[in-house]
This record gives sequence, structure tokens and C-alpha cells, in this order.
Amino acid sequence: MTKKTQQHAYLHTYEYLRDKILQGELERGTKLTEEKLAQELGVSRTPIRESIRRLEQEGLIKQKRVVNPTETDLRNLFQVRILLEGFAAKSAAAYLGEADLKKLEECVRVGRTGTPDEIMKANESFHDIIVRSTNNPVMIDTIERMQAIIYLFRKTVVYHKRPFLIDEHQYIYEAIRNRKGDEAENLMKEHLQADLDFCLHFLTQ
Repeated sequence: MTKKTQQHAYLHTYEYLRDKILQGELERGTKLTEEKLAQELGVSRTPIRESIRRLEQEGLIKQKRVVNPTETDLRNLFQVRILLEGFAAKSAAAYLGEADLKKLEECVRVGRTGTPDEIMKANESFHDIIVRSTNNPVMIDTIERMQAIIYLFRKTVVYHKRPFLIDEHQYIYEAIRNRKGDEAENLMKEHLQADLDFCLHFLTQ
């Protein structure tokens, strides 16, 4: 097998497993067996092993099982998000240009009128635009490495229709547009705390 073929097998395997987890087709707590997956996908165990390692780094797999986040896991994740994205919102109020402000406004609009899948994408874009306004590659990379596990919780707040979700985006957008950095920071922190509380409600049911 050539190096290019090996890379293709790895990417295909990684994307396949990641999609299965994110779409809920591999249930939380499911044990992943290298031999079984290799037979299912028609690849060697090497790309399976590499894919599992990467998914472990992204927080989707733990000890070769699909992650089943605990209350502590959830609190730890959001503690980091609240700190980083609060700072990012303050940064956005100082530096975000007109083109990105219009994109934020569009995310809010889609959040009110779109399908659940469209709202998911708009929600992700809203936060991504704000994080990237920091121009801090370390912060951006840290958030990106958390995106897969964040996606699982984003599905909870969108598909279960958390109250005031889009209203909060509207308030954050307005604070950023009006260059009110401290207000944008506080609103983002309150927004993510509300996400955490909502997810904890479902996790502990």
C-alpha cells in the first residue's frame, strides 16, 4: 500500500467514525473493536488505530469507547469555553469588521427562521466568527480541537429548543456591533452558562 493510499484509508476511516458518532449512529458507551471495524471498512487495523487515537484527542472516544460525558466532563468543557469565548466576544467588539458583523447578523436571522440543521450551522458559524476575531492562533486551535465534543452538546440545545438561545445571540451581536466589549463578554459568558445548565438538565435526567 502506498503512502497516499494509506493516508486515504486513514482519512476515510476517521471521517466515517466521526460522522457515525456525531449523528448518534454509534451510541455513547459503544466499545470500538479494531478487528471488527477493519473488516467492516475493508482496511487494515493501522488506519483504525490512528483514527481512534485522533478521535480520543478530540474527546469523542475514551478508552476505545464512544464518549459518554459525565457531569464533570461537561462542566470542565464549558469552564474553558466560557473563559475563552468571553474574551473572544470582547475582542470581537474591538476588532470585528463590517463584513463579519453582517455574517453575525445573518447567523441570528437563520437562527430564527431556519431548519434545525441550518440553525446548527448558523450557531457554529456565530461562535466561530467571534473566536476568530481574536487573531490568536493558540486560542483558535484550542477551540477547534474541542469542536467535535461541542457539537454533541450544540445538538442538545438546538434540537431540544433551549429557550432564548437566539435572543441571546441577538444581544451578543448588538453589543459587538455597538463596540461594547465588557457587555459582549458578560453576555457571552451568561449565554454559555445557560447552555451548560440546559445540557446538565438532560444529562442528569
